[in-house]
Amino acid sequence: MMAKNLLILVISLLTFTVGVDKTPGKKIDREVERAFDIENPSYKGVKVPSEIKTPSDVSANNFFKITKNNELVGYAYIDKAPSKTAQFDYLVIFDKNLTIARTKVLVYREEYGGEIGSTRWLKQFTGKSAGDDLYDVAAISGATISVRSMKNAVSDILQSVKILRSKNII
Repeated sequence: MMAKNLLILVISLLTFTVGVDKTPGKKIDREVERAFDIENPSYKGVKVPSEIKTPSDVSANNFFKITKNNELVGYAYIDKAPSKTAQFDYLVIFDKNLTIARTKVLVYREEYGGEIGSTRWLKQFTGKSAGDDLYDVAAISGATISVRSMKNAVSDILQSVKILRSKNII
């Protein structure tokens, strides 16, 4: 059991480690390329001063400015959210106006509730921006905790980007 937990920890750390080339990873690349219909995007971590408090834990390690040919395309945020007994990794991609362009559950570690990773369900977040409520996001039978967790996580990052914008960080 301890070896399994150690393996999960190592995989999780590798998933969120920004490599030497400063890109979040191929899985994220693929989603960004699909969201913006571009190839080979560039990423730069957004540095958030420690005195700025946001609902989401936003840092240069998980919040990236996306560019193509030195032109701003959007932003990507990678984080974890709790499910019933574990956590799942998710991605939120914003366009340059800070409207959600795409969401993706990258890794889901539970036997039940994986339906939150379906493209159809995740499309409910597309087009949402700061100030929008998420009451209209549908429930999923058998995934109540994960649905609530994803809705809260998306709500938090929407509030966070609003704060970052108001402080001229992004």
